[in-house]
Amino acid sequence: MEGTELHDADTECNMNPGLPKRKSPAHPPPMALDDRAIVLFVTVCTKDRRPLLANEQIGDLLISWWQRAETWLVGRYVLMPDHLHLFCGPSNLDSPPLKKWVQFWKAGVTREWPEIVEKPIWQRNFWDRQLRSGESYDEKWEYVRWNPCRHGFVERPEDWPLQGELNVLEWRD
Repeated sequence: MEGTELHDADTECNMNPGLPKRKSPAHPPPMALDDRAIVLFVTVCTKDRRPLLANEQIGDLLISWWQRAETWLVGRYVLMPDHLHLFCGPSNLDSPPLKKWVQFWKAGVTREWPEIVEKPIWQRNFWDRQLRSGESYDEKWEYVRWNPCRHGFVERPEDWPLQGELNVLEWRD
């Protein structure tokens, strides 16, 4: 599948020693492409890749902050133990930059984190990529939802409980 290397959390979280390291990922502003909705693929990792995210309580906490951070809409998402993948899009033309939105919900989740000894929770930065012409939201989603299977947590993607879709992000190729 073309472009799947961009979904590897080890690559996106800069944990692969064979790859050149960037000081921080670029976060270019999303661009309107033809008549398509703006959809971005985002990966956020925990600090030191600690397995903190894969439980229902944390999933509920993340969802509550994504819903409060209403200037960007979360579409489909998958929570893994040490990282999360989500698709999102601005809710309107005046939405703040993606980086500010991610900082907002990461800070909120951290404030309400149930175990103070686990703080800090997040890696400082995150990785994002706007879906472009010729790329399919559904194809990218299929790759992401198989992540728990590739890591050996479940045999079928539908058996992984920490995934879902909060908002339908319209995508037309």
